[in-house]
Amino acid sequence: MPSFDLVSKLDMGELKNVINQTERQIAGRYDFKGADVRVELKEEIVELWAPDEYKINAILDILRTNMVKRSIGMNALEPEEPVPTGRNMLKQILQIKKGIDKEKGKQINKLIKNSGHKVTSAYVEEKIRITGKKIDDLQAIFGMLKDHKDVKLELQIENMKK
Repeated sequence: MPSFDLVSKLDMGELKNVINQTERQIAGRYDFKGADVRVELKEEIVELWAPDEYKINAILDILRTNMVKRSIGMNALEPEEPVPTGRNMLKQILQIKKGIDKEKGKQINKLIKNSGHKVTSAYVEEKIRITGKKIDDLQAIFGMLKDHKDVKLELQIENMKK
């Protein structure tokens, strides 16, 4: 029977490239001249530093544009509210979302069961294994989940078996 694993992962090499490209674009922009503006990648977060909210939003816009160019979805990063840090600086943290946790797994399984397609799904170690008789049903489920407004994850297919 055809099956695949539904996963949510992020290519950290591509994210590093996105951040480097963002830093180069910031360095060349006139509205950032002389401003202490930084984009830093830490283990599970991306930090944006700027003196005001306008610049934070501009950095976030540049970062998202570069993510699209590198085929990284917007749902891979979850922005928090900017917070003042002292020295007239703001910091915004972007959480990197990896894996499918149990709550999201339950929600996705429920969406699959309510979809009406003849497939089965099971949550296995931050993955969801989806099995069906027809590949068309599997592709329809993947398309439905990728575009669903309640699934705020960047989804990929792994281990497609025909």
